[in-house]
Amino acid sequence: MIPKETVDRIIETSRVDEVVGEWVNLKKRGANMLGLCPFHNEKSPSFTVSPAKGIYKCFGCGKAGGSVNFVMDHEQYSYPEALKFLANKYNIEIEEEEKSPEQVLEANAKESLFLVSEFAAAYFQKQLNDSDNGRAIGLSYFKERGFREETIEKFKLGYSHDEWENFTKAALDKGYNIDFLEKTGLSIVKGEKHFDRFKGRVMFPIQNISGRIIGFGGRTLSAGKKVAKYLNSPESDIYHKSRVLYGLNLAKRQITAEDRCYLVEGYTDVISLHQNGIENVVSSSGTSLTTDQIRLIKRYTQNITILFDGDTAGIKAAFRGIDMILEEGLNVRVLAFSEGEDPDSFAKSHSTAEIIAFLTDKSFDFIRFKTNLLLKETGGDPIKRAGLIKEIVESIALIPDPIARSVYLQECSNLMNIGEEALLNELNKVRRAKLTKKAQQNEREGSRFPIDQIASPTIKKAEPVNSLAIQEKDIIRTLIKYGNTEVSIQTNKEAAKGEEEYIEATVAEYLVFEIEKDGLDFNNLVFNTIYAFFKIAAENDTTVTESHLVSHQDQEISSFVIECLLEKYILSLNWEEKHKILTVTEDQILSTKIHKGICSWRLNKVIEIIEKKQNSLKSNMNDYESTLNELIKLNEAKKRLAGELGRIILR
Repeated sequence: MIPKETVDRIIETSRVDEVVGEWVNLKKRGANMLGLCPFHNEKSPSFTVSPAKGIYKCFGCGKAGGSVNFVMDHEQYSYPEALKFLANKYNIEIEEEEKSPEQVLEANAKESLFLVSEFAAAYFQKQLNDSDNGRAIGLSYFKERGFREETIEKFKLGYSHDEWENFTKAALDKGYNIDFLEKTGLSIVKGEKHFDRFKGRVMFPIQNISGRIIGFGGRTLSAGKKVAKYLNSPESDIYHKSRVLYGLNLAKRQITAEDRCYLVEGYTDVISLHQNGIENVVSSSGTSLTTDQIRLIKRYTQNITILFDGDTAGIKAAFRGIDMILEEGLNVRVLAFSEGEDPDSFAKSHSTAEIIAFLTDKSFDFIRFKTNLLLKETGGDPIKRAGLIKEIVESIALIPDPIARSVYLQECSNLMNIGEEALLNELNKVRRAKLTKKAQQNEREGSRFPIDQIASPTIKKAEPVNSLAIQEKDIIRTLIKYGNTEVSIQTNKEAAKGEEEYIEATVAEYLVFEIEKDGLDFNNLVFNTIYAFFKIAAENDTTVTESHLVSHQDQEISSFVIECLLEKYILSLNWEEKHKILTVTEDQILSTKIHKGICSWRLNKVIEIIEKKQNSLKSNMNDYESTLNELIKLNEAKKRLAGELGRIILR
């Protein structure tokens, strides 16, 4: 357990804009910040962060919370894990007992996979630096590649001995379960036997965005042709190749700062460029580029530069990846190295200034790059040239932004020396074909339903409005938004002018007093839980802070609090002056609002009790007289409350 004082300190210290900014590229928008939601795919930003309130909310998918909730949702952490992550980020010490091997085994399955992977990374590092074979074979290899000690440590590089069960035996001796070793792919199990997957390889740990080890890439140092040069961890509950970019945890800050991401092919390309000061670089880890990987980059920048080895066949094969990037609405530039050279070798033979100049001067937008590359193959053949034009137009047609499409079409027209109108006609033909195909697909999917249901959809009867639920929600909302606000409330409503009496209290103190006076409670369990926080605080002369409610581990409570605190639409500051219409804000009539709110709730509660008593009277005549007396008193209370609210009761 983490002590409450430590939890409070973590919540109070962590800034939501800093925490969210680790994963999302945020832009200032008035008092708030705006970015693309990391929880669903969107092209227009609807993810809002309020640094002042310490909260975030996506008005597209509804995800909301504070710093703790964001880490929980984004990294799939438990509440304690998210707190520990933030404590580590802000250098807050947590006093906890060290977990024994038995406790490790009792941890949930997903966390166990993380723990096994972290142990493996530390083990491989230790073998690289402390064992004779590790230094002679693994460390020598990395030194020959030109990697400095600080670089090796930065990327947690390691070595796995060329023995059948060296690592597996060490892990089992430490108390790790063979099931988790098998699920992470670190060990291969064959009946009663088990052996190391990565034996005889130098190790490249793969980390998620927050830096936790989720998998490995291993490079063999054997010259045998039957052995795969690179071997990656298999898919697991914590490692999905298509959703991971190697080096992103180390690159994300610089990607945001430079507003550009360099995409390379291999682990060593990333490491060499990092060592030379180019840190906004990631790799797709030996897999073909995927949509999920592109969307990962899109969180931090709209600009990607792809760095290709000097291999024409490989570049042409990667054109599909360029089209996928375009379809996601990102800007693509391409740079191809000379034959026989790659980012790794180029970085070793050039200074940082030379590398930066080369990346800047020799990269081209995808149209110019693709045209220059493919024109060489046409050999003046008009049919091949027409095919090239068609292929480029098909790429431009993928771009979702019409202005960007128009700009690229103009460039293509200039490069290919062909009329822009002809290109536009071809582009429209391509886009129409795509739309037709999509419409036919939708029609096929729609045909699964009876046609009469499509023509005459069933209209659901509107649910009756529950006025009591609305009153409950409004009171809790007022507590959340204004609980600590001081108000002055008149106690003698019938007093003559000049003889009024007022009490000074916070909104929370007044509402708690009024609710407890009548012994009222909330029908909604979430509202009851939130109210309990304010009741305890009022009884102990303390306050409830927004940040603690926002960071509550119950997602339902946290989401409701965010809904109350962060409104999607706010009246413009110059609205009154522009339209010459005076508007009254909620906080200007707070005293009247909370008094009327309590009275309205009481009235609805009384009406609810009257209905129950009347139903009880119909079914049970034994207590007729006492029930009737209660009904008389309740009806008197109903009239009094209605009068105070200025309402007319007809029954």
